Amino acid sequence: MRNSIEFEVYGPYALFTDPLTKLGGEKMTYNVPTYQALKGIVESIYWKPTIMYIIDEVRIMNQIKMESKGIRPIEYGGGNTLANYTYLKDVRYQVRAHFIFNPYRPDLAYDRNEHKHHNILKRALKAGGRRDIYLGTRECQGYVEPCEFGTGKGYYDQIEEIPLGTMVHGFNYPDETGRNQLEVRLWNPVMKNGIIRFIRPDECRNVRVLQKIGTKTFDSSNMESADLLWEQLNEGR
Repeated sequence: MRNSIEFEVYGPYALFTDPLTKLGGEKMTYNVPTYQALKGIVESIYWKPTIMYIIDEVRIMNQIKMESKGIRPIEYGGGNTLANYTYLKDVRYQVRAHFIFNPYRPDLAYDRNEHKHHNILKRALKAGGRRDIYLGTRECQGYVEPCEFGTGKGYYDQIEEIPLGTMVHGFNYPDETGRNQLEVRLWNPVMKNGIIRFIRPDECRNVRVLQKIGTKTFDSSNMESADLLWEQLNEGR
């Protein structure tokens, strides 16, 4: 696929929080990563507001295992609360994604250099990402490296189908929809032979408005173009 990237992401723990469990201060992870979590990982590898990432599919490599921990959340107003967080343990995923140019940012058309963005993305992946990789939450450090999607043995390769119920697919931000509101998308994924194939954000029919927000401002005064960034990377080779 054009402008595609394939990588493996792994770590000792992950927490892809089910929002229903946060009401009482507790946190419990989904069994698998959400579209939004994987999109955040790719954006940590390399991101510019000029481009939008589409997560195509994820392959669950390791057995789904969980571990609960007693956590003391930071309370800026004081307090000594003990909460119970349930994490995924020893996670490893293969991810396939690609990028398109953001149609809702015509003001950034000057930065639409497809070849250079793709090459910077691949170079950033080989380096482990331009920013720290987190598996759902900041305390869950992750690591990325290039891979060929579908290679190696996955724990669920021989299991034909596992319905995963209703999950958060992701969030719609004004920069990516043209609407001045934050929205949440829900869907019902099914894992087939260890692989979850994501529908695109614009294909989600269960969308709910959370709040009104505005778009972020990006221009040449606060953003490096792909051409300039490419030159800097080659100079630092």
